[in-house]
Amino acid sequence: MKRLTALACAVVLVISGCGLGTSGGFVPDGALQGPLRSVKSLDGLTIAIGSKNFQEQLILGKIAAILMRSAGAHVQDLTNMPGSDTSRQAMLGGQIQMAWEYTGTAWISYLGHDTGIPDKQKQYDAVAKEDAEKYGLIWLKPAPMNNSYGFAMTRKESDRLHLTKLSQVASLPVKERTFCVESEFANRNDGFEPMLKHYGIPLGSAVPRNNIRTLDTGAVYAATSHGDCRFGEIYTTDGRIKSLDLVVLQDDKKYFPAYNVAPVISKKVLDKYPQLRDLLQPVSDKLTDPVLIDLNAQVDVDGREPADVAMDWLVKEGFVSRD
Repeated sequence: MKRLTALACAVVLVISGCGLGTSGGFVPDGALQGPLRSVKSLDGLTIAIGSKNFQEQLILGKIAAILMRSAGAHVQDLTNMPGSDTSRQAMLGGQIQMAWEYTGTAWISYLGHDTGIPDKQKQYDAVAKEDAEKYGLIWLKPAPMNNSYGFAMTRKESDRLHLTKLSQVASLPVKERTFCVESEFANRNDGFEPMLKHYGIPLGSAVPRNNIRTLDTGAVYAATSHGDCRFGEIYTTDGRIKSLDLVVLQDDKKYFPAYNVAPVISKKVLDKYPQLRDLLQPVSDKLTDPVLIDLNAQVDVDGREPADVAMDWLVKEGFVSRD
C-alpha cells in the first residue's frame, strides 16, 4: 500500500541483469473440477506468474499457478518478489504476465493518484480503465476481499460494549477512546487524524493525544489483544485477526480506500487465451475477507507452506482434484 520509492530504471536493471531474485518453490497441480471442468485447455500457454513477498500474495500466486498448471499451461513461478515496485516493473517490462494486485495500491502507488476511492466498484472501474489504456494490463473482476486499513478490538470488549462499527466509538466515554497505531498510518495525510475527524471524534479534543500509542505493526496486534488499548489499527485480512480472536469494526462511514484484489493479466496473453477469465473468475469470487484471514493464519500462525494451503483450499472448494 506504500507509494513506489525505487526508480523504475533501477528496478528493470535488477530484473533483467540479475534475475528477479524470487523463491517461488514447489507448485502442485491436479485436474480441474466442478465449475472449472469445462474450461478450455491452456495447452500451448507459457506464462510467468509473480507476487509480492508477503504471505497473502504468496497464497494468491500459488492459487493462480496451480489453476493454470492444472489447465495445461506451462507456468514459471516468480512469486515472492521483493516488494510492490519490483512486481509492478516486472509486469510492465513483460517479465511476468499475471499477478494479483490491489485496486488501492495500483491507484495510488502505480498510477500516481493522491488518495484512494472508498467505493469498491468505483475504485475498480477507475483502475481497470486507466491501466488498460496506459499499459495494456487487464484487470479481471475483483474478489470480495478488501485488504485495507481498519480497526479491531477484542471480542470480549466488543460483546461487552455492543460495539461493532467505527461510528459507535463516539458513544464511548473519552477515557475509553484509546488507540494503538503504527507510525506510518499515524503520519499519513489520509491516515489516523483525518479518520478521527471523519468520524466526528477529532484528535486533541474528542481523542486526547495521550490516548494514542504509536507502535510497530506486530506490537499493535499484541497490545490490542492484551487490552493495552481499546482499538488497534490492523489490515483487514491479516491472519492474526483470527488467531487473537479480534473483531474488525465496520467502516460504516466509508473512510478507508478500497484495496480489493484482482487478477491482472497482460492484454496480449488474455487476447490469445480468453478462457483465463473462466478459469480465474469462479475462484476469485470465493475469496472473501474471512477466507483470506483463515488462509493467511494457516501460513503466518500455523507455519504451513503457501502452496499447500492454496492446494488444500482449491480441493476443498471443488475447483481441482489431486492427481
